[in-house]
Amino acid sequence: MHELSSSFILAYHGCDHTAAERLLENKPFKISQNEYDWLGSGVYFWESNPARALQWARHLQKLGRTRASQIRRPYAVGAVIDLGYCLDLVSTTGIEFVKRAYEDFKIYMDKSRSKMPLNKGGDDLLQRHLDCAVINHIHSINKRDKRKPFETVRGVFLEGNRIYDTSGLRKDVYPSGKRIVLPATHH
Repeated sequence: MHELSSSFILAYHGCDHTAAERLLENKPFKISQNEYDWLGSGVYFWESNPARALQWARHLQKLGRTRASQIRRPYAVGAVIDLGYCLDLVSTTGIEFVKRAYEDFKIYMDKSRSKMPLNKGGDDLLQRHLDCAVINHIHSINKRDKRKPFETVRGVFLEGNRIYDTSGLRKDVYPSGKRIVLPATHH
């Protein structure tokens, strides 16, 4: 968590061409609020990687989910983003903050007698139900306690199979696997 002195980045959002046209007309982004969005609810970008944003849009096109989110013609839209007050999961401080928030979230779930969400989806853990819940919990606590809200969340997304047994390197890691999210609570 910090405000970087040089906090402007180029980032890219994968979407359908109609969404891209709306964005270029300065219309608002559609906020992703899936319960498995790994950095919490918000608008997702690929940092410094337009090719990966376009690949992501093509991936979503193949999934062909609901009609409202269907991608017919994949596009990537670039944006200059000021990270501002950032929950930076590339930093030790950000990781430790989320670790403490997880402990608080466990207590909250126990007290409410709710079932703890789980991350799932193979080795990639593509469905990050727990991570999403913890990040959204952080935003809720900040709002409840009238703390400064995070303007962005930044993390590294590892994908694909390991390049060999027990390797920390992945086959499908891209030059920049960093993802940026503009939290829903900030809009």
